[in-house]
Amino acid sequence: MYRKLSSQERLDLIKRHRKERDKRICDRIKAVLACDKGYSYSEVAELMLLDDETIRRHIEDFFAENKLTPNNGGSTSKFTKEESAKLIEHLSENTYLYVKDICVYVKKTFGVIYSVSGMTKWLKANNFCYKKPHGVPAKANKQNQQEFIEFYADLKEETE
Repeated sequence: MYRKLSSQERLDLIKRHRKERDKRICDRIKAVLACDKGYSYSEVAELMLLDDETIRRHIEDFFAENKLTPNNGGSTSKFTKEESAKLIEHLSENTYLYVKDICVYVKKTFGVIYSVSGMTKWLKANNFCYKKPHGVPAKANKQNQQEFIEFYADLKEETE
């Protein structure tokens, strides 16, 4: 089945649980700690709203491999290395306001369809960041403004 935790292992797991932000890892830690206290798989599963087999797998993974993190890591990139390099070069030279425009460019150029969220993740993975453009007030030239006002006044007089 499984071995008992030492007092130091128990304290380390409690500390990690307090610091951990990923709910899935926290669930695994709670399952290990609860089973170590003597709760059965079915009792832990009922309390945590999971099934018995999931709890059993979490416990076995922890004691066999000291594993607490899930194995899901997303899918692989749809680009080849050359396509990635070309897109990085293109994005370094051209500025896009919207990720959807980058998706359209990628579809036209490489024939690869990306969702907006998928392209956003690709951009972050390749060290691109979004910075909201700030409006910069224009500095008016007083002489040009005065000339325009006189021109406009003359134009109004002619039309009347």
